[in-house]
Amino acid sequence: MLHRIRAQLPGAHRVAVMSVKGGVGKTTVSACLGLTLSENRGDRTVVLDANPDAGTLADRLTGDSRVTVRELLNDLDQIRSWTDVSHYTSLAGRLQVLASEQDPASGDAFRHDEYELVCELLGRFFNVIVTDSGTGLVHSAMQGTLAQADSIVVVGAPTVDGAGRASKTLDWLVAHGLGDLARDAVVVLSYDRQSAEVDADRILEHFRSRVRGVVRVPHDPHLATGGRIDPARLRPATSDAFLELGALVADGFGT
Repeated sequence: MLHRIRAQLPGAHRVAVMSVKGGVGKTTVSACLGLTLSENRGDRTVVLDANPDAGTLADRLTGDSRVTVRELLNDLDQIRSWTDVSHYTSLAGRLQVLASEQDPASGDAFRHDEYELVCELLGRFFNVIVTDSGTGLVHSAMQGTLAQADSIVVVGAPTVDGAGRASKTLDWLVAHGLGDLARDAVVVLSYDRQSAEVDADRILEHFRSRVRGVVRVPHDPHLATGGRIDPARLRPATSDAFLELGALVADGFGT
């Protein structure tokens, strides 16, 4: 898996982590994927919170959301170097973190065109850009995210609603002309919530028939708190699941 994660990149690769349903672990998956790639590759990885409603990605990774993507957008014309970019990010290990706007009442929703400007800038300085997308599929930032994405990760759960919404996300992508992106997707099933009344193996096979890869992330007490993520406190099986996710994402580099 480490050999696959370290695959060479011909240019910047943009990964969108998405879910039509909240509460299934999308931000956790974004954070842990970013940490896995940054710690096991020799190039630069950034994770961007594109949630228009005060996302928590930076809180989960660094606890520092004082400077956000809004400040970066305001100063876009002044950013010319790696050092300039680093003034707008915080650091979790080797992972650079760009926080979302923290005041949902500010009226400055993260728009399609703004996401594209940010993505273009980050692509000049980073090799891998992981976007933690907002919940839902029709807000403006999501349209920008999908337009720029080289690959996607769809997050669901082995429950009726969690699996159903993930499947409908793939249906929506196909219906909107993004069938290739959907078929090349990786689905992550978060086992924080599960039920003995649900056939988890059947859910697993359903997604394996639709996408390039499926990863099961086991319940982990450290992640379940919803607090700051410390990779050293993850259970070995959880770390292995995110290594598998990183390898599957990296399999798509250069394709």
